[in-house]
Amino acid sequence: MRTDIFARLDREPEPPKIVAPRMSRHRIALFGGTLAFYLAIVFAVLVTSWLVALDWKVMLFRPYQQWPELHAFLDYYVVLGQRGPTAVMVACWLGWRSWRQHTLRPLLVLGTALLLLNVTVGAVKLGLGRLGPHYATQIGSAEMFAGGDIFPSGHTANAVVTWGILAYLATTPRARRYLSALSATVSLGVGLTTVYIGTHWLSDVLLGWAAGLLILLALPWFEPLIARTESWIFDVREQWRARRRAVRPAVAPQPVLLPQSIAGEGAAFAGAAATPAAPATAAAQVGTGVATATATATATGARARAHTPTVCPERPPVAPAGSRRPPQHPDHGSRTTASPARPMTGG
Repeated sequence: MRTDIFARLDREPEPPKIVAPRMSRHRIALFGGTLAFYLAIVFAVLVTSWLVALDWKVMLFRPYQQWPELHAFLDYYVVLGQRGPTAVMVACWLGWRSWRQHTLRPLLVLGTALLLLNVTVGAVKLGLGRLGPHYATQIGSAEMFAGGDIFPSGHTANAVVTWGILAYLATTPRARRYLSALSATVSLGVGLTTVYIGTHWLSDVLLGWAAGLLILLALPWFEPLIARTESWIFDVREQWRARRRAVRPAVAPQPVLLPQSIAGEGAAFAGAAATPAAPATAAAQVGTGVATATATATATGARARAHTPTVCPERPPVAPAGSRRPPQHPDHGSRTTASPARPMTGG
């Protein structure tokens, strides 16, 4: 007997009605506040403010030397912020949801978010060119425009976006709350782990959190484009299926004779044979009967002649070669011929 847990894994009979999030005033306010925070961090690093001094203090503190027992675990934990493994894991989950709900929206939302992440974060990284702590050349310097690519933190921004997508696509308020807390915890841990290992400045992590949050808050603006893309993909699929059906040759159905049908056809054939022939065909049937009788008589005579023994003409017997008996004279009668009786005399 199936339980509710396994029943929920089945495909839904019809696509559910999913309401995409809209760009509400509350969301716009959050987007504006996060964008201001983002720009403030960039400005503070560019002018080498107190934030850069804090970066150097944390780096010189060397957390990985203060707590070396955490290093082995955090080396694996930071993988939760790498784009390749996390994108594959989340894509598998969202792919199952797309199959179950008859929609491509989860996968399209993930693809849109990752595309925005690569474009925005990648452009800022290459544009600012900040060096990481391990490659810093001057103590107290912001290390900007030096050919680096670590500002903002890609691991942190990717963790915010990849795990935040699960909360964004949640269908119930309860699931959205739980998944929001989970994504916030994972992204916070990934950001602090990069600072612990020494691959990022603290300001890199702060800017990565803001960059990922901006992408999640901006996704409702792309919902109409996602809906049109999904509709276009389904239209292309239907056209492809129609072309396949048109190219495939039609196979004529073959009749199947059931036992009852076979018996009925046999009875009909027997009844047709028992029905007398029409007068127009009577003469033909008589001619056919005469020809058949003639052929039968001819065949019978041939068989009788074949079984009749052949009689050879009489000829005189020939004595075998080397016989000691002399040939019989023609005047002498055969021994089998009775001779006349002689008179009996007395005395």
